[in-house]
Amino acid sequence: MNILQTEDTICAIATAQGGAIGTIRVSGPEAITLTDRIFKPVSGKPLAERAPYTLTFGHILTPEGEIIDEVLVSLFRAPHSYTGQDSTEISCHGSSYILQQVMQLLIRQGCRAAGPGEYTQRAFLNGKMDLSQAEAVADLIASTSAATHRMAMNQMRGGFSRELAVLRDKLLHLTSLMELELDFSDHEELEFADRSELEDIARQIEQVIHHLVDTFSVGNALKNGVPVAIVGETNAGKSTLLNALLNEERAIVSDIHGTTRDVIEDTMNLGGITFRFIDTAGIRETTDTIESLGIERSFQKLDQADIVLWVIDVTYAEEQYRQLADKILPRCEGKHLVIVFNKADLLSSADVNTAVSTDVQLTRLKTALPDLPEDACVLSLSAKQKEGLSQLQKQLVDFAALPDLSQNDVVVSNIRHYEALSRALEAIHRVQDGLAMQLSGDLVSQDLRECLYHLGEIVGGTIETDEVLGNIFKHFCIGK
Repeated sequence: MNILQTEDTICAIATAQGGAIGTIRVSGPEAITLTDRIFKPVSGKPLAERAPYTLTFGHILTPEGEIIDEVLVSLFRAPHSYTGQDSTEISCHGSSYILQQVMQLLIRQGCRAAGPGEYTQRAFLNGKMDLSQAEAVADLIASTSAATHRMAMNQMRGGFSRELAVLRDKLLHLTSLMELELDFSDHEELEFADRSELEDIARQIEQVIHHLVDTFSVGNALKNGVPVAIVGETNAGKSTLLNALLNEERAIVSDIHGTTRDVIEDTMNLGGITFRFIDTAGIRETTDTIESLGIERSFQKLDQADIVLWVIDVTYAEEQYRQLADKILPRCEGKHLVIVFNKADLLSSADVNTAVSTDVQLTRLKTALPDLPEDACVLSLSAKQKEGLSQLQKQLVDFAALPDLSQNDVVVSNIRHYEALSRALEAIHRVQDGLAMQLSGDLVSQDLRECLYHLGEIVGGTIETDEVLGNIFKHFCIGK
């Protein structure tokens, strides 16, 4: 698909399969004319002679006059439509046969089947929304919780764009002061702004960009799930714990050491927060090439996680802790660590009840483990018996500590936006350094223009190539 090929008239099924009603969207210069060729109103004028924003009842007909379905057609005229072009929406019965027949009739008349995201892409190219708002459409469709819905809705309504517009205005003001200083540098008697004022404006800009960059950790966690790595030795019960948390047989469980050789990921919702659990290959010394690759990926996933569940077989607790402490603990700095003593059902005592015995033995274990981080959470459970899971789930929710968001909160959740903001932050830092070191205005202005450029990347002001836009829209669903 050529993303700049907006003169074609396109059509697509815009509703999910299996519903009672199905909708086909048509957009482009000939959308109304081509729809008229297959649609006959029950009474009155053809669509081309009707007012916009009206519904017309009628029939979809084959060239031979056979009725395919009774439908309602919504009419929109440019530029007041989703895409900014003439558009129609045909609402018919949800039969896949009917929908395909209508699509075929439209294509025979000259329509082209739309590609993924092509309607939203046309809305962007026709100035109906900026690029960040267009990307929010896909996020809104994919939202699975109240928080992700609020984030996407705020961005689609322009909350993020307005924040960037304020930043852009401040940057342009700062740039104009610097340019004036350059233009009239030979007039020493003229002073447009002293360096302290410029530094103050740059500091305000830096604070806003820095705040937006910092929100990405929350936004990414809300959108993709808080990453939780489940690590430990082979046969400690990592896969059993994953299955118990998800309440399904997601991972293969076996008494054979090294069963899990690659990472397994799945998500679940706890307390309104999405967690992305990552079951990793058991960590041990091995000469097996495939298992070694799996162990290497285990460490990669551990590094990427916000929360680490180190699963230890409680019957070999001290041994397993000592063997892996130097490999796991250094990688857990800055993360939430939960040491999970698994197989607690195997702890027993002949002269006291099991619960008391478990507590006593766990207390003894905690004091026996060397270099145990003070901020690490230590708990016991039986993944096999599904005992003690509620305590772990509560701890995960406490560690996530994600804020409640309103539709007015601006949170960055898109990796492309985060990268552009990070580059803009580096540029404004160079501006601050340049002002502090009394560098010439032309050098400082170059960094200001670079900061403006990276902010423009987010809303699409500097996006010009088919390749970049195509990469953004290719992940949209057909019909949107």
